[in-house]
Amino acid sequence: MVFNRSLLARAALGPAAGAVLMVFMASGAIPAYQMYSVGLAAVYAVVVLSVGLLAGWSGIWSVGHPAFFAIGAYFAAYGSGHDWPLEAVILGAVATGAALGAFLGYAGARFSVLYIALLTLAFTMVTLELINRWSSVTGGDQGVPVLQLRSGLGLGTVLGGSTEAQYLAVGAAAVVLALAVPAAASGLRMRLVAAKSHPLAARTIGIAPEAQSSLSFAVSGACTCFAGVLLGLLTGFVSPDPFSLNFGISLIAACVLGGVGTILGAVAGGIYLTWNPSLSSAVGLPQPVVQGIVLIAVLLFLPGGVVPFLAKPARTLLRRVPRRPHAETPADPSPNQAPAPTGGPVLLNLEHVSVSYGGLKALEDASLTLRQNEILAVIGPNGAGKTTLLNALSGLTGNGRVSGTADFAGRPLLKARATARRRMGIGRTFQHAEVFSELTVAENVLCTRRRITPRRRAEVARLLHSVGLADVADRRPAELPFGLQKRLDLARAMAEEPQLLVLDEPFGGLDAGERALLAGHIRRLHADGTAVVVIDHVLDDLFSVAHRVLAFDFGRTIGEGTPDTVLQDPEVRSSYLGSVEGQTRPPEHTGERSMVRLHGVGHTYGGVVALRDIDLDIRQGVVLGIAGANGAGKSTLAGILHGSLAPTHGNRETAGALRTSLAPEGRALFKTLSLRENLEVAAYAAGITGAPLRARLEETVQWLPPRLRDRMSAPAGGLSGGEQQMLAIARALIVSPDVLIVDEPALGLAPALVDEVYDRLSGLARDGLTVVLLEQLLSRALSVCHEVAVLHEGVVAVHGRPGDPAFEALAEAAYFNGGPTLAPGTAATAQTSQVN
Repeated sequence: MVFNRSLLARAALGPAAGAVLMVFMASGAIPAYQMYSVGLAAVYAVVVLSVGLLAGWSGIWSVGHPAFFAIGAYFAAYGSGHDWPLEAVILGAVATGAALGAFLGYAGARFSVLYIALLTLAFTMVTLELINRWSSVTGGDQGVPVLQLRSGLGLGTVLGGSTEAQYLAVGAAAVVLALAVPAAASGLRMRLVAAKSHPLAARTIGIAPEAQSSLSFAVSGACTCFAGVLLGLLTGFVSPDPFSLNFGISLIAACVLGGVGTILGAVAGGIYLTWNPSLSSAVGLPQPVVQGIVLIAVLLFLPGGVVPFLAKPARTLLRRVPRRPHAETPADPSPNQAPAPTGGPVLLNLEHVSVSYGGLKALEDASLTLRQNEILAVIGPNGAGKTTLLNALSGLTGNGRVSGTADFAGRPLLKARATARRRMGIGRTFQHAEVFSELTVAENVLCTRRRITPRRRAEVARLLHSVGLADVADRRPAELPFGLQKRLDLARAMAEEPQLLVLDEPFGGLDAGERALLAGHIRRLHADGTAVVVIDHVLDDLFSVAHRVLAFDFGRTIGEGTPDTVLQDPEVRSSYLGSVEGQTRPPEHTGERSMVRLHGVGHTYGGVVALRDIDLDIRQGVVLGIAGANGAGKSTLAGILHGSLAPTHGNRETAGALRTSLAPEGRALFKTLSLRENLEVAAYAAGITGAPLRARLEETVQWLPPRLRDRMSAPAGGLSGGEQQMLAIARALIVSPDVLIVDEPALGLAPALVDEVYDRLSGLARDGLTVVLLEQLLSRALSVCHEVAVLHEGVVAVHGRPGDPAFEALAEAAYFNGGPTLAPGTAATAQTSQVN
């Protein structure tokens, strides 16, 4: 934690405000009958702060804090009756609250928000029942007095219900609020928010979400128990009535009203809780009604709370430096090719590592050796097991069963927890830049450390400058384009200088300039002595940095070599392009009527360019194959062709009232519904009911294979992968589409099932249905389609007719690297001429 002048000044505001308030109380400016309310508001502010920070920093909504509040109050009563020193009462209450909070936080970390709320609800109910039954200590329904508590340090005696208790409540609240200010700027808050924002990514930087939840709940429980001691002294009497479940709901309402996770919001919430009874009396309505009206109004008009709403314009006025739209891109001094490794000791050794999920083997008998300073590329088609390999290295296999042996720097790896692997020296990035959205750019990197010192901040500033993020260090990731979010993900993984960096599709979604910059960063990491394992589908950029390439398919290793030789392996090429025998294209079709036409279509997702300048004409009766590697933009194109996804720019034109139907990648079936119900849902969505529905259902069922016709009442989740795929196609067919779009029909299927699915698709084509087939395997697209367009990095690289050896060679080159280097207009002309 860094204490600078600004932080100390903000922390001093609480004690200063408390001192001023106590001066007003002492001078008589505040009427005597209102001083109790001031003290009560101070106590409530502490409780609201503990509930609000727990929710805002850890994402845990608790209705169990009335129990903590009661425990503290009864500690004061019991200590008063047994002549305990004030300090002993406070320490006992705080320790009890911390222990119970830690238990609830750890137990609740494995549950959803709903179940945590139920857990804390049960805790409050049990505590209130104990209070009512343990009458020898608590007085039961009758309550128990708090007479006085003397200080064991000779600081005087506080009488229950006295003026001194009111001053103590205000002073203690001021101190708690002051301590919350540096806590909000500390590594503790950053790590709590990181664990809440993205638990999986948090584990890769050494943060255990369960431990963070336990810690935050412990601090919150301790703080609330301390407030309970203050309440007991303030009232002079403790009974179960103030600690009901209604009070727990009121606490949450007060947090939302003031602003969840804000310090001033806690003060506003405390004031609201104190004067809500007076407000209810003034308007002549019951307290729950007034509270409900206020809460609904805040949720509708001020969803962030009163304090954040008022603070937003103030932050805008105080902002000194205008935000820049983009960070400066540092020059890349690195060579275009990674220097060859100079040998060195073995850093990572995997032998016969397998990962299985039930009966599915996602990784099978994988073995590899990685030397220090080496950059290893892992390639393979979608579903080959690449990400599973990276997850096995970083400990993120979830419920998967992992077998085999792995050593990292001479230490066993597979038995180590994910959080421990960061300390061992393994950094990790993610395919979609899984950053912590509620932290700033600088905090995303700072949270990798438990303690934040000026030296650590300087190190982070230098790291952010090296990746071109220095100018956006105080901004949130959501304000940045995707390329900068990728750099942030890399910077977070680079923090603490790991020995091994594991990169999951770092080039995906980046433009050419950003990919070149990223390649330079990877080369610099290698030059600094970091070993790198990287997977990606952008092979040209991947091969430009790799020393060695390992190829996977169906969860097993199928080839290994240098970047310039690995694709010459027939089995590696087959894994990408496919190898199909016995399949023939449907009969030639001469239809010229345009069904769907795309003109200059492009699409982006939050700054990520998925498609660029797509021109396609889908003619009636034609089977069009869209081939491309994973990440090329096929599914985005499928959504635009279907009409369910509007392009960011460009036009989609159709031939009149056209009905398109999509069988999406992954099938997207309703697993708990029966086969018949899956078909009926699609028909209902298209407005088909009654007799037309029965006719369409009967016709569609006949299209299914006999083994499915006899199981129409069985749940879809019980089908095999191939059977589910045929059901997904049948669901698309039940609406009698003019154009059928099928996305990756062979994904995850055994070869025999693949043949059966394609045989049925070929039958539809022979009947004259227009079909768009999005396929990862180029050879299969070439074997079953009239026309094939190869999609590479969101661009149609080539488009032509199969059967022409020249076109097939051009298509293969385009699949891997985009094809020959031509001007965009020239390429488009050449491709179009092959089709028309």
